[in-house]
Amino acid sequence: MPEHEPAVPVRETAEEIATMEIRGAATIASAAAEALAEQARAAADGGPTASDPAAFRASMRAAARTLRETRPTAVSLPNALRYVLQRMEGDDVDRLRRSVVDASGAFVRQLDRAQEDLGRVGANRLADGDTVMTHCHSTDALACIEAAVDQGKSISAVVKETRPRQQGHITAEALRDAGVPVTLIVDSAARRYLDEVDHVVVGADSIAADGGVINKIGTSGLAVNARERGVPIMTAAQTIKLHPETLTGHTVEIEMRDETEVIDPEAREEIGEVAVENPAFDVTPPRYMDAIVTEQGQFPPESIVTLMRELFGEGAAEPWAEP
Repeated sequence: MPEHEPAVPVRETAEEIATMEIRGAATIASAAAEALAEQARAAADGGPTASDPAAFRASMRAAARTLRETRPTAVSLPNALRYVLQRMEGDDVDRLRRSVVDASGAFVRQLDRAQEDLGRVGANRLADGDTVMTHCHSTDALACIEAAVDQGKSISAVVKETRPRQQGHITAEALRDAGVPVTLIVDSAARRYLDEVDHVVVGADSIAADGGVINKIGTSGLAVNARERGVPIMTAAQTIKLHPETLTGHTVEIEMRDETEVIDPEAREEIGEVAVENPAFDVTPPRYMDAIVTEQGQFPPESIVTLMRELFGEGAAEPWAEP
C-alpha cells in the first residue's frame, strides 16, 4: 500500500457511504469506525507505515479524510472519526494499531447499546393503540416503535414514501416485519393523514446546538403541519448525531444530491431547459419539535445544548486534519 493511501476497505466503505449503499447515521458511523480499524491493520502490515509511527498516523488521518468527505451533513460520521482518532496513542506502530482497533471496537459496542436504550426511552412516549407517522428511514425511530411493540403495545404506522429515493419503503418493510400494520402514502398526502395519527416519529442526520433538527428533506414541512394539527412530534437521535461544531458558530452544510435521483436524463431532455435541485435535508426549527429522544433520556429541543456541551465541550476538534 503506497504511503498515506487509504486501504481498499476504506475506499470501498467511502464509496458505499457516498452512494448510500450504507445509510443511516448509526450504520454510517459504525462502518466508518470499522474502516479505520481496517486501515490500522493494513498500515501496520507493510511499507513505511509499518515501522514509522509518524507515517502510520498520517495514513490514519488520510483515511479519515477520505471517509469524512463522503457525506457532509451526516454528523455521526465525523463524530465516529473523532472518537477513534482521539484515542489513537502509542510510541510505536504496534501500540498505535492496537489503540485504533480497540477504540473502533468500543465505539461500535456503544452504538449497539445506545439504540436499544434510546428505543426504550422513545417507547415510553407511545401509548397502546397509537398510530405513528414516519418520514424517511431511521433505525433510531424504528427502535422506538419496535420497543413499544415489545412492551405489548398495539402500534400501527402511516409511512411516508419519502421521495426521491423512497427510503420509506425500507421503513414500511421493517415495520411490517415487526408486526406493525402499515399504510404507505405519498409524501404530499401527509397533512390529510395527520388527522388519523397520534404521534410523528422521525430521526435526524444531525442536531444543532439550538435544537434545530437536520433531517431528510420534508421533515420541516411535516413538523409544521403536525404542530398545526396538534400532533406531537419527536426526533429519535443517538448522541452521535449531535453537531458539536455548531457550538462555535458553524452552520450545517445541506447536501445537494445528483439531479438524476429526481429525473432521468431522457425525461430531463424532453422537458427542456429547466433547473433541477435535489437538497437531501432541511432544518426543522426547535419550536416545531416536541422532544429529542436520545439514549441518555429525552430533552426539550432548546436544552439539547446542555447535553452537547457535556459530551463535546465548547467545540469540536478535527483530528483528521494535517498538523
